Amino acid sequence: MAIDRPTFPIAAAFPGELRAPGTDAGHAQTIGGGMVGDLPEGSMRRVTHGDLDVLIAHTPGGVVAIDDRCPHMSAPLSIGDLDGCVVACPLHEGRFDLCSGEVVQMPTTGGLDAEGAYHPTWSPAGKEPKVDPPGRKAEARRFTRVRRLRYYPLRIVEGRIEVDVPAI
Repeated sequence: MAIDRPTFPIAAAFPGELRAPGTDAGHAQTIGGGMVGDLPEGSMRRVTHGDLDVLIAHTPGGVVAIDDRCPHMSAPLSIGDLDGCVVACPLHEGRFDLCSGEVVQMPTTGGLDAEGAYHPTWSPAGKEPKVDPPGRKAEARRFTRVRRLRYYPLRIVEGRIEVDVPAI
């Protein structure tokens, strides 16, 4: 007879090239992210260490840790919404896939994506079209680049979430 054992989420795989700077082996320290049992699938939490804010999210692909900053204009993603693997920024409606690191939806302000391609401003459905009058602000928006997500390695040890961050 098989014994039912609780299954625990694993640390999600992330694209290696998106590893946060300073977290290579030997150059990091571990911070606690709490107990995995306190982070049900579909939830997020913010962990602060010094001046570093880390978002820990439990996605269908596992638990991930990234900078708790939108890669567009640094709003805290931890107060946004998580839908599956996609986190939505509360500021300009950008959406980012935590499982792949890809931009799902550019922010409403438009600008450059990580590869340097330009995306125009846009308005959500049901809202008036966004007017972008010429001037310095419009020029700044055109040159604002959406950066790539930066992931922190993590592991789950005896139910505890441990995140490697650069040593301070």
